[in-house]
Amino acid sequence: MPEPVQVATPSSTHTCSCGGHDDSTPVLDVRQIPHAIRHASVFGAFDAIPAGWSLIIIAPHAPMPLLAQLSERAAIDWEFLVEGPEAWHVRITRLPEDAARA
Repeated sequence: MPEPVQVATPSSTHTCSCGGHDDSTPVLDVRQIPHAIRHASVFGAFDAIPAGWSLIIIAPHAPMPLLAQLSERAAIDWEFLVEGPEAWHVRITRLPEDAARA
């Protein structure tokens, strides 16, 4: 009798059909992105992470306006991991929809 076939089901947080996923926190160094599209790039990366997951951005300054814009899009928590002087590393966590906005 043949062995049963194991069918992998995609994780609820991984919705593309690439066949894999990365459990580590993604890091986006925005210093290399042209200023005109920097925020839009972060929005795209942030929109790709599910609730409870984080994104680390590396910025050339404290990204307070960007954090305010992200908090208007979704409930977030954030913390500085490195505070300058040449780069600011910020962990941004998407909170569940019912969480109070930061």
